[in-house]
Amino acid sequence: MRAFQILAVMAFMFSCKQAQTLPDPFQAGWEGKSVCEVLFEDDDTRVLKCTFAPGVGHEKHYHNPHFGYTLAGSVFKITDEKGTRTVDVKTNSSFSKAEISEHEVLNVGDSTGVFLIVEKK
Repeated sequence: MRAFQILAVMAFMFSCKQAQTLPDPFQAGWEGKSVCEVLFEDDDTRVLKCTFAPGVGHEKHYHNPHFGYTLAGSVFKITDEKGTRTVDVKTNSSFSKAEISEHEVLNVGDSTGVFLIVEKK
Protein backbone atom coordinates (compact mmCIF):
# COMPACT_ATOMS: atom_id res chain seq x y z
CA MET A 1 0.00 0.00 0.00
CA ARG A 2 2.82 2.43 0.86
CA ALA A 3 4.41 1.92 -2.57
CA PHE A 4 1.07 2.79 -4.21
CA GLN A 5 0.85 6.00 -2.16
CA ILE A 6 4.37 7.01 -3.17
CA LEU A 7 3.60 6.32 -6.83
CA ALA A 8 0.38 8.34 -6.59
CA VAL A 9 2.23 11.32 -5.08
CA MET A 10 4.96 11.09 -7.71
CA ALA A 11 2.36 10.96 -10.51
CA PHE A 12 0.62 14.02 -9.06
CA MET A 13 3.91 15.92 -8.78
CA PHE A 14 4.85 14.98 -12.36
CA SER A 15 1.46 16.11 -13.69
CA CYS A 16 1.75 19.44 -11.86
CA LYS A 17 5.29 19.99 -13.12
CA GLN A 18 4.25 19.08 -16.66
CA ALA A 19 1.31 21.50 -16.58
CA GLN A 20 3.52 24.26 -15.27
CA THR A 21 5.84 23.97 -18.29
CA LEU A 22 2.92 25.31 -20.31
CA PRO A 23 1.94 28.98 -20.20
CA ASP A 24 -0.85 30.04 -17.85
CA PRO A 25 -4.05 31.44 -19.44
CA PHE A 26 -2.85 35.04 -19.24
CA GLN A 27 0.51 34.24 -20.86
CA ALA A 28 -1.03 32.02 -23.52
CA GLY A 29 -2.43 33.76 -26.55
CA TRP A 30 -3.26 32.99 -30.14
CA GLU A 31 -0.81 33.49 -32.99
CA GLY A 32 1.28 35.83 -30.83
CA LYS A 33 -1.64 37.98 -29.67
CA SER A 34 -3.08 38.15 -26.15
CA VAL A 35 -6.66 36.95 -25.66
CA CYS A 36 -7.00 37.58 -21.89
CA GLU A 37 -6.74 40.63 -19.66
CA VAL A 38 -6.35 40.74 -15.89
CA LEU A 39 -9.37 42.42 -14.27
CA PHE A 40 -8.29 41.79 -10.66
CA GLU A 41 -5.37 40.16 -8.88
CA ASP A 42 -4.24 39.77 -5.28
CA ASP A 43 -2.13 37.22 -3.38
CA ASP A 44 -4.83 34.52 -3.54
CA THR A 45 -6.99 35.14 -6.62
CA ARG A 46 -6.80 36.34 -10.22
CA VAL A 47 -9.76 37.27 -12.42
CA LEU A 48 -9.29 37.17 -16.19
CA LYS A 49 -11.55 38.28 -19.03
CA CYS A 50 -10.79 36.26 -22.17
CA THR A 51 -12.24 37.17 -25.57
CA PHE A 52 -12.29 34.94 -28.65
CA ALA A 53 -13.51 36.29 -31.99
CA PRO A 54 -14.50 33.66 -34.59
CA GLY A 55 -11.34 31.84 -35.74
CA VAL A 56 -9.40 32.86 -32.60
CA GLY A 57 -8.33 30.37 -29.99
CA HIS A 58 -6.13 29.91 -26.96
CA GLU A 59 -2.91 27.95 -27.42
CA LYS A 60 -2.34 24.97 -25.12
CA HIS A 61 -2.09 26.23 -21.54
CA TYR A 62 -2.71 25.17 -17.97
CA HIS A 63 -5.19 26.42 -15.38
CA ASN A 64 -4.88 26.33 -11.63
CA PRO A 65 -8.16 25.37 -9.92
CA HIS A 66 -10.71 27.82 -11.31
CA PHE A 67 -14.30 28.85 -11.92
CA GLY A 68 -15.42 30.16 -15.31
CA TYR A 69 -18.48 32.13 -16.36
CA THR A 70 -19.54 32.67 -19.99
CA LEU A 71 -20.48 36.29 -20.71
CA ALA A 72 -21.03 35.56 -24.42
CA GLY A 73 -21.15 32.05 -25.87
CA SER A 74 -20.04 30.53 -29.15
CA VAL A 75 -19.02 27.13 -30.54
CA PHE A 76 -15.55 25.93 -29.54
CA LYS A 77 -13.26 23.09 -30.56
CA ILE A 78 -11.65 21.94 -27.31
CA THR A 79 -8.63 19.65 -27.03
CA ASP A 80 -7.79 18.29 -23.58
CA GLU A 81 -7.08 15.00 -21.80
CA LYS A 82 -10.46 13.69 -23.05
CA GLY A 83 -9.53 14.25 -26.72
CA THR A 84 -10.91 16.79 -29.21
CA ARG A 85 -14.58 17.73 -29.37
CA THR A 86 -16.83 20.58 -30.48
CA VAL A 87 -18.89 22.23 -27.75
CA ASP A 88 -21.68 24.80 -28.02
CA VAL A 89 -20.87 27.00 -25.02
CA LYS A 90 -24.01 28.87 -23.98
CA THR A 91 -24.11 32.45 -22.69
CA ASN A 92 -24.53 32.56 -18.87
CA SER A 93 -23.15 29.04 -18.43
CA SER A 94 -20.43 28.21 -15.91
CA PHE A 95 -17.73 25.59 -15.43
CA SER A 96 -15.10 24.73 -12.85
CA LYS A 97 -12.10 22.51 -12.17
CA ALA A 98 -10.85 21.62 -8.70
CA GLU A 99 -7.42 20.54 -9.98
CA ILE A 100 -4.74 21.81 -12.34
CA SER A 101 -5.88 21.22 -15.91
CA GLU A 102 -4.69 21.95 -19.43
CA HIS A 103 -6.36 22.44 -22.79
CA GLU A 104 -6.38 24.28 -26.11
CA VAL A 105 -9.48 25.92 -27.59
CA LEU A 106 -10.52 27.42 -30.92
CA ASN A 107 -13.68 29.44 -31.59
CA VAL A 108 -15.25 27.67 -34.58
CA GLY A 109 -18.54 29.52 -34.20
CA ASP A 110 -19.73 32.71 -35.86
CA SER A 111 -19.94 34.90 -32.73
CA THR A 112 -17.36 36.25 -30.29
CA GLY A 113 -17.05 34.25 -27.05
CA VAL A 114 -16.20 36.06 -23.80
CA PHE A 115 -15.35 34.40 -20.47
CA LEU A 116 -14.53 35.42 -16.92
CA ILE A 117 -12.06 33.07 -15.25
CA VAL A 118 -11.54 33.21 -11.46
CA GLU A 119 -8.41 31.32 -10.46
CA LYS A 120 -6.90 30.39 -7.13
CA LYS A 121 -3.18 31.06 -6.98
